[in-house]
Amino acid sequence: MLHDKNIALVAHDNKKGDLVEWAQYNRDLLAHHKVYATGATGEILERELGFKIMKFQSGPLGGDQQIGTKIVADEINFLIFFWDPLEPMPHDPDVKALLRMAVVWNIPIACNRASVDTRLRGLSHSENRQGRRSRLSGQDNWGQSRISRAMTGPTPPA
Repeated sequence: MLHDKNIALVAHDNKKGDLVEWAQYNRDLLAHHKVYATGATGEILERELGFKIMKFQSGPLGGDQQIGTKIVADEINFLIFFWDPLEPMPHDPDVKALLRMAVVWNIPIACNRASVDTRLRGLSHSENRQGRRSRLSGQDNWGQSRISRAMTGPTPPA
């Protein structure tokens, strides 16, 4: 099966139930994509969804950094991260680094059900819209590469 996108699913402990419930509801849509996940989240998702999940280490054990590495290598196109803003995390620097990589490398991020549902409606449409990078050229529609955009910021349209 040819996969459309490479999607990373990450959830903090207090949000795993929400992510699993959301993923079950969207199982058929997710099955068309290559899905990555950290630690226990990946184990639960694979068992509940019934298809292969590419699993990394648990977030605090380096899984967040592994996903960040895949983002930098252009091997993850979308980060779905149900994080818990009300619970202190001992690996908070890793969480911030992961979110930073997604922003710097200009991939979509969804941190709750409302944002992920809104974003997924767009997956059926072309990703080559204004301001999005062309997968063939490595440049966005403004002619700017990901690296130069990360260093200087986006160039506004003329």
